Amino acid sequence: MLDSHTLFLFITASTLLALAPGPDNIFVLTQSMLKGAKPGIFVTLGLCTGLIFHTSAVALGVAAIFQTSITAFNILKFIGAAYLLYLAYLSFRSCSKSKLKADKDNLTLGKLYKRGILMNVTNPKVSIFFLAFLPQFTNVQAGNVTLQILLLGAIFMLCALIVFSAVAFSAGKLGDWFNRSPNAQNILNKVAGSIFALLAVKLALSER
Repeated sequence: MLDSHTLFLFITASTLLALAPGPDNIFVLTQSMLKGAKPGIFVTLGLCTGLIFHTSAVALGVAAIFQTSITAFNILKFIGAAYLLYLAYLSFRSCSKSKLKADKDNLTLGKLYKRGILMNVTNPKVSIFFLAFLPQFTNVQAGNVTLQILLLGAIFMLCALIVFSAVAFSAGKLGDWFNRSPNAQNILNKVAGSIFALLAVKLALSER
């Protein structure tokens, strides 16, 4: 369907975009430092699963609604901002050794996976970005454009999975070192809470 040159350019661009600081990889970084590499991987899997929603939205034309409808865009972004504020609240609430341990025990890998999905799906800017990004690499003469978009979305997910997993592993190792100290645990939670709060404000104030 797509020629090798186009695929090479797309994979390169996708990898660089995944490496660039943004809400998703910052989310993986903070969660991995707080909870470890394995939980960070499950957050990553959730984020990548969320990309299925955005890829499908582009393929089906739903993303155009977020681009043209202020109401639809605002509803989804405020849901996302509220969820980020909730995560900030949880982080600040965990600023004690006992509470941090309890949170780690109660927050299953499945819940972390769902957290990643919610984090990604409730950001309408991802759909709009995909709407602008993916079609650039399609070719009408190469066959069904919808299938091409789905393929490109899957490749982007794979690139993000590899990059975010590396971030999770590295941050998890660093977090293990920090978590040996109760004071460091509190600092990590406060930093994570502040980051989530800032991301929430940034999303709430964002425009199409």
